[in-house]
Amino acid sequence: MSSEPLILAVETATLSGSLALTRGAEVIGGFNGDPAVSHSNTLLADLDKLLSESKVTLVTVDLFAVAAGPGSFTGLRIGIATVKALAATLDRPCAAVPTLHAVALSGGASEASVALLPAGRGEVFAQLFSVSTDGVVKALDEPSHISPKKMIDKYGSLESVVWCGSGAIAQRELIASSDEGKEWRIPPQTDNLAEHVAALALRNFNEDRLVAPEELHAIYVRPSDAELKVS
Repeated sequence: MSSEPLILAVETATLSGSLALTRGAEVIGGFNGDPAVSHSNTLLADLDKLLSESKVTLVTVDLFAVAAGPGSFTGLRIGIATVKALAATLDRPCAAVPTLHAVALSGGASEASVALLPAGRGEVFAQLFSVSTDGVVKALDEPSHISPKKMIDKYGSLESVVWCGSGAIAQRELIASSDEGKEWRIPPQTDNLAEHVAALALRNFNEDRLVAPEELHAIYVRPSDAELKVS
């Protein structure tokens, strides 16, 4: 493998999903999905289109990266299964990137970034990070599945916060009504989250923290609706 790996990143944790192809830190191509169409119907076709438009063949990919969750249960399973199959067939290593880490990175450098993703039923997946200017994302607590009110209760005492991700956009009014003069901001939502998955995968590559395809597992944070009904 070259010193600048060709990375194919798959992000199916969010409703629309995204793909990215990078050579080291350079973005070669990207693709944003359609939130109205299931990943199961489009992922392989979207991958083929991205590779074709980027004039890259699948066999030249050095590293497969995937957003491992939390996020859509169905989406995560589709993305991880696809990456597992491709990486195993080509005998390539993988990088499992927690979705909320990628969301935090998308918001830029900050001493306190709260990454938020919609979790269904009006709730959110949330986690607090620090993000350095050179892209080191450090978790400051554990990911949680909570109501927006509890989210404010949990992080509302922080004086300076970057609220990141589609969950922050969805909760913009609540966040704005709760800042009480604090230095809170919500950056624009990233167009392609998979690019940030690829960036974190590159860090895993440089730090020798890659995994075999069979070691990829989803990070769910909460039980699925089916499991909740059984319990």
